Amino acid sequence: MQNNIFKALAHPDRRKVLSLLRSGPMLAGDLAAEFDSSWPTMSRHLSVLKDADLISAERQGNQILYRINTSVLEDTAGALLSFIGVNKSDNDNETDPDIEEAAE
Repeated sequence: MQNNIFKALAHPDRRKVLSLLRSGPMLAGDLAAEFDSSWPTMSRHLSVLKDADLISAERQGNQILYRINTSVLEDTAGALLSFIGVNKSDNDNETDPDIEEAAE
């Protein structure tokens, strides 16, 4: 599943869609208006994001409302952090001793 997520995140337009959706749900037409791409291209980008479960779509009459799926993004961020040795369950309130030492 993570391969689909990384593939979806690889394209800058799809990352821009996610960025736009961070501020709240948007209709497909409103999303498409933010890009110079054709509707078929935008539809494909939205499909890739849906297949990766990064966004969800809800039909409202003849329009589609898109929402970001933050839990999938959080899981993916945790996986990326684990690649560099940061444990997702590390307590954020703990202070790094090297940082404390540098501040003194």
